[in-house]
Amino acid sequence: MTLQTTSPIDPDQRARRNVFVLVIVQAFMGAQMPMLFIIAGLAGQSLASNICLATLPISMIVLGSMLTATPLSSFMQNYGRRAGFLVGSFGGAAGAAVGAIGLMLSSFPIFLAGSFLTGIYMSAQGFYRFAAADTASPAFRPKAISYVMAGGLVSAVLGPQLVKLTSDAMVVTFLGSYLTVICINLLGALLLIFIDIPKPKPAAEDAPTGRSRLELLSDPRISVAIICSMVSYALMNLVMTSTPLAVVGCGFTKGDAADVVTGHVLAMFAPSFITGHVIARIGVEKVVAIGLALLGAAGLVALQGVDLGNFFVALILLGFGWNFGFIGATAMLAGAHKPEEQGRVQGMNDAIVFGCVTIASLASGGLMNCTGGDPVQGWSAVNIAMVPFLTLAGGALIWLTMRSGKTA
Repeated sequence: MTLQTTSPIDPDQRARRNVFVLVIVQAFMGAQMPMLFIIAGLAGQSLASNICLATLPISMIVLGSMLTATPLSSFMQNYGRRAGFLVGSFGGAAGAAVGAIGLMLSSFPIFLAGSFLTGIYMSAQGFYRFAAADTASPAFRPKAISYVMAGGLVSAVLGPQLVKLTSDAMVVTFLGSYLTVICINLLGALLLIFIDIPKPKPAAEDAPTGRSRLELLSDPRISVAIICSMVSYALMNLVMTSTPLAVVGCGFTKGDAADVVTGHVLAMFAPSFITGHVIARIGVEKVVAIGLALLGAAGLVALQGVDLGNFFVALILLGFGWNFGFIGATAMLAGAHKPEEQGRVQGMNDAIVFGCVTIASLASGGLMNCTGGDPVQGWSAVNIAMVPFLTLAGGALIWLTMRSGKTA
């Protein structure tokens, strides 16, 4: 008698399908973010009456993301991920349309309003990584998050190349780029119909509601995860926002600036193919520590000079540091809360993170254009500003590690 055996059902079959779709969405729709981070500061520099406000359009994008993170998280909790991502897509299209009008009218306030609306898309994109974890098993979750982040490799190349093709395609500089962003959002919305993440079931009256926001923040693992996410993302944004201004200010071209940003964004997402495996192998705390160390190394290289090679190496290290620091902190956070606390934790995390990123992007323009007497001194000020925040995050991570060791 022979025994029949059946292949075990893959518990992550649905999760793998969703990850595949989210990777494509991240690759295509995510291209608009490097586009906007390259051109928004340069456009702001030409529209603003005070050059210290050159990066204010980028700050408005991040501010819009911060203010919509919590309501968008609650919206997804009630209506599902797909509906929330569609809201983000249409917000991105609306923001690009208003920004295009601002460019045509040479109106800085209208351009800022468009940037703010663009933040709706940025907020939605931030939830792609959490959506990847929704249907994944605990073992597959870190890999699912890192795979989706890896979709940014395509957007890292696509976005800057689209800037090169479209920035001077029309009489009004950068207008073609903003019209391209509209098309990206509208076409990308079609991809979202393939996401298969069940809409959260309404909680029963006697279902546990989880901890309050204050109680969640008092959880050491959650608070340290948020601090490390905040520092990793804010410092990356602080330096990246100033990069096009610094590259052009030091005598290089807009094309050179786009190439440097391409290298940076590739470095942000290239390690994502292995980040999840590294987390599973050596632990999330060590991965976050590596990320913080790489961010510090980026600042040291930037302070050595303003040759094009220095910009490339510094921004590549910055991208690597963001990847390990931010993905590691995201994985730490994803495993530190209960299912019923998901919407509350994720919305609170992104509101805090993007609030600090907003401040960093605004400070970036001030440090770059309004400290010292030339772009070299401004660029140095931007990179020196990283030191206290890296100290904060590193200290918090060491404290958590020592505390966990004592508990064990």
